[in-house]
Amino acid sequence: MNSLRQGWQWLHRLPWQRGFYAWARTDGVTWVYIFKVLAAAFLTLWLAMRLELPQPRTAMITVFIVMQPQSGHVFAKSFYRLLGTLAGSSMMVLLVALFPQNTELFLPSLALWVGLCAAGAMRYRTFRAYGFVLAGYTAAMIGLPVLQHPEQAFLAAVWRVLEISLGIVVSTAVSAAILPQSASAAMRHALYQRFGGFAAVAVEALRGNSQRERLEASNVRFVAEAVGLESLRNVTAFEDPHMRRRNGRLMRLNSEFMAITTRFHALNRLLERLRERERGPLQLNAVLQPGMAPLIELLEPYVGRSLTDADALRLTLELAGYRDGLQQQVRELRAQFLASAPSEADLLDFHTAFELLYRLLDDLYNFAQTHASLAAHRHQREQWDEPYVAQTNWLVSAAAGLRSAVVLLLLGSYWLLSDWPSGAMMTLIATVTAGLSAASPNPRRMAFQMACGTLLGALVGFFETFFVFPWIDGFALLCMVLAPVFVLGAFLASRPLYAGYGIGLLVFFGIGSVPNNLTVYDPYVFINDYLGMLLGMLVCAAAGAIILPPNSRWLWQRLEQDLRAQVLFAISGRLRGLSSAFESRTRDLLHQAYGLAAGRPQVQRELMGWMFVVLEVGHAVIELRKEQAQAPVHPAYAESQAWRQAIRVMGRALTRLFLQPGASNQQRALIAVDHAIGRVQATDEPFARHFDTSVLRRVQSYLHFIRTSLLDPQSPLTPPTVPPAQGAAHAP
Repeated sequence: MNSLRQGWQWLHRLPWQRGFYAWARTDGVTWVYIFKVLAAAFLTLWLAMRLELPQPRTAMITVFIVMQPQSGHVFAKSFYRLLGTLAGSSMMVLLVALFPQNTELFLPSLALWVGLCAAGAMRYRTFRAYGFVLAGYTAAMIGLPVLQHPEQAFLAAVWRVLEISLGIVVSTAVSAAILPQSASAAMRHALYQRFGGFAAVAVEALRGNSQRERLEASNVRFVAEAVGLESLRNVTAFEDPHMRRRNGRLMRLNSEFMAITTRFHALNRLLERLRERERGPLQLNAVLQPGMAPLIELLEPYVGRSLTDADALRLTLELAGYRDGLQQQVRELRAQFLASAPSEADLLDFHTAFELLYRLLDDLYNFAQTHASLAAHRHQREQWDEPYVAQTNWLVSAAAGLRSAVVLLLLGSYWLLSDWPSGAMMTLIATVTAGLSAASPNPRRMAFQMACGTLLGALVGFFETFFVFPWIDGFALLCMVLAPVFVLGAFLASRPLYAGYGIGLLVFFGIGSVPNNLTVYDPYVFINDYLGMLLGMLVCAAAGAIILPPNSRWLWQRLEQDLRAQVLFAISGRLRGLSSAFESRTRDLLHQAYGLAAGRPQVQRELMGWMFVVLEVGHAVIELRKEQAQAPVHPAYAESQAWRQAIRVMGRALTRLFLQPGASNQQRALIAVDHAIGRVQATDEPFARHFDTSVLRRVQSYLHFIRTSLLDPQSPLTPPTVPPAQGAAHAP
């Protein structure tokens, strides 16, 4: 028995087996997805033909659109596709009833509906966006063919709902039954892996070995993970009751991870600024290092490792011990530091660094507690009412809606004026293309790729329709003929860079070339329909390049303005749930802008710089507001105190600076911060002998951190022409 076990273990160590496992985790997943696409598509087509549905190809195309590698994504996409289909069908019946055979009113009304749906798809960029897309082009797909026969509208809507429902049922069944790939498994993997990545970044940075480029790349990855995990959390709710019971904790875990990355970045930037600043013989970093060293030792065992539930529980105990001993260690370090007669600025740097460290440890402790609680079926940390908040510029959504509406109006008008028999197909496909590309970062490229895939589908479809289909007999031979095209399309659709080609080949080959129950061989209609498809897609591509293209400079500037405006949100937003909303909105904006600026590293670097300074200053402002809200009842903390009025003035100066960056506004903001620090110090001194002034000292630390952030030479803010003297920061 032992020899058999050893032999089995030896087989597992063979190079070919390791290579097979690596292939199975990468390309193997793609080929399983392709096999499931083929199985679901052919089963749907066979059932639709057996049930004698009017458009079997519509049911099959539903499979191509909703099928995803992971079953949870299929459930989510199918759910929103069904909702969008019902909404679009209902709207179509209403429009036909209101404007029967009145194209002058029907077409603008349909264009308005499609535009609103495209704007909604751009506003909601998860699978909910797909519901808006379907609501838009379903109305067009039902209404345009029956425009001259309004009495058929209701029946056409019913048939379309039935055909799409069949495709949805088969897709979800095949995805869940054949080698299922669980979205919840991907969620767990992402949750367990990302702390190891954070620990690696933190240890390297605290040792002073990290390069700015690597740190920026890590922060980009953390931003993408935060946005992606929120999308995964919504998907797993459809798939796994185990994850659904932990929905609140998953939301909380994502929020707490964003908080620790922000807090660590603030601490690290302060330490970097201290390293870069020369202070003669006094090296403040050497004084701070003994307090930071235990954090390095604590995080080092988790570098590059998965954080399991047991590891998270152990981490909470280690963090609690470190946090309890840190206070006494800081007192000792402070006494040694005071013996060297430091300046007021050095003392503020000391207090600010350890205040940020305290807060980082609190955030790490909360994160570890929530992570450890995932092992329990029920837990009190499930109670979380600070959801992830997405942020989209209204002009971006309006531009997507305008493009879709203009395309529909332009091509619909051309169809009605020219009376081209394939004009309905052209207008319909243009509407579908505009909807599918609405939420894409580059709709022009997406539409052009779909046109190229459609052209390939037209060439293959013409050969198969007129030279192959007449010679085959039976459904099995039909599947053999269609399978190579579907395999190529599914493979291209699984590759992000070539997804447009795959979608064009699958969807529009299915629309134009897959036979219905009653097959009509008419080359004239075939060629005209494909010409209409290509013309509609090219018009969509042109609209994406001309009408407020989303990958142009105007959009980066708008998103950059929205990013800077998050400081105003931190200053004036409702305090309840503000931290989580501020974190998620800022990251969501950067994630959008960073994707739109792909291929332009300088723009991406500027956007990252704005995110860092916004997070630093915004987080410090929120902490200041919390300290004031939680301050004890005492005359020193009254609303009428000069230091609180100075902080309000500082808030107005920061708002002006981030809405209109410039040297003069930065100078005003620095003067306002210096004035607020001086007022806090003037209040602290008279009361220091009578009661604990820790609140005022924490306020000083956050104000000082804001000041150092504004003076950071790597910040995108314009540096002041004449920096204020160090002593000005401490004048009453």
